[in-house]
Amino acid sequence: MAEASDSSQKSPQNRPVLHVCVTCRRGGPAMDQPPGAQLYARLQTLVQEAEAAGQEAPVLLRQVQCLAACDRGCTAAIAMPERWTWLLGHLGAEKAEDLLTYAQLYAKSARGTVMPSRRPASLSNMVLGRVPAQLYDEQEPS
Repeated sequence: MAEASDSSQKSPQNRPVLHVCVTCRRGGPAMDQPPGAQLYARLQTLVQEAEAAGQEAPVLLRQVQCLAACDRGCTAAIAMPERWTWLLGHLGAEKAEDLLTYAQLYAKSARGTVMPSRRPASLSNMVLGRVPAQLYDEQEPS
């Protein structure tokens, strides 16, 4: 699969990087385009549409082969310098627009925390875990 146009070549300093597991199958059988790949393809289309409209893409989109959360449906991880990194699950192509809305809220937050009350309703149960911005810092993000 190709990366999302030239957004994958820009620096992630001002935008989150969204890593999408393209092998996620939601526990289903092997198929030509598993749900994780479908999610990635939908996100890629949305990013390309934003760029074609002259807008900066809300995320740098990356595909990964596995995020080791196979029993949690389609998964992704969102990361940005000096913010918590979040492992997200229970995703699907039908949630792509909401995931980009979440990414915009994440980017605007001081430390990468978007409270459940501020997330799109379809993403209320998506958080699987979080990782500090820098594992070796003396203080974790607040």
